[in-house]
Amino acid sequence: MIGCLLIHGFTGSPFEVEPLANFLQERTDWEIVVPTLPGHGETLELKGVKHIEWIEHAEEELQALIEKCDEVYVIGFSMGGLIASYLSVKYEVNKLVLLSAAAYYVNVKQLLKDIGNMIKEGIQGNLIENELYNRYKWKVTKTPVLSTYEFRKVVRIARPLLKKVNVPTFIAQGEIDGIVPPKAAKYIYETISSQEKNLFYSPKAKHLICHSEDKHELFEEIYHFLLNE
Repeated sequence: MIGCLLIHGFTGSPFEVEPLANFLQERTDWEIVVPTLPGHGETLELKGVKHIEWIEHAEEELQALIEKCDEVYVIGFSMGGLIASYLSVKYEVNKLVLLSAAAYYVNVKQLLKDIGNMIKEGIQGNLIENELYNRYKWKVTKTPVLSTYEFRKVVRIARPLLKKVNVPTFIAQGEIDGIVPPKAAKYIYETISSQEKNLFYSPKAKHLICHSEDKHELFEEIYHFLLNE
């Protein structure tokens, strides 16, 4: 039996990786687990939640999968990608998929471009329809400043361990990501020790890579990577 753990990002929820989870669910008989990290979900309650709680929660979910499955794959998005890489070093994980993994964060150039588009749409009266604006405006008001330091602690723990990652790894990154710059994927690809590693760039994806226009091409690539012996 195969188990697959999908870990969402900072201030996120299972929504971020749901399209991929559903894609895999429809095509396999795998045990697919998409936990909600402490303080996260559709209603954010991050105040007082420490980074170690996010890591430990993901660890517990992985341990449960390892106990009942012969093979385990871990997929992580954004901060979840860093947690996933950390888990692959610490536990017997068979394959790793890193989506928009936050080895670096905030692509200022793209963020400014996105904000510029928001302003332009605002002038045209379309601002309310701007998905990025609505999602991030809500997050900014709901995210305590101290939580961003907790996020950075995850980066500080996981980044030095990237060179110890030696399982087959698939790295995917959106070329127009306004949160994680495309160089993050290249850095991960060059840093990990895996013999088998793939680097995939999506020309149409912003940060929410599992919700991009060309997501099905990405999902097919991931599916074949996970199926290949």
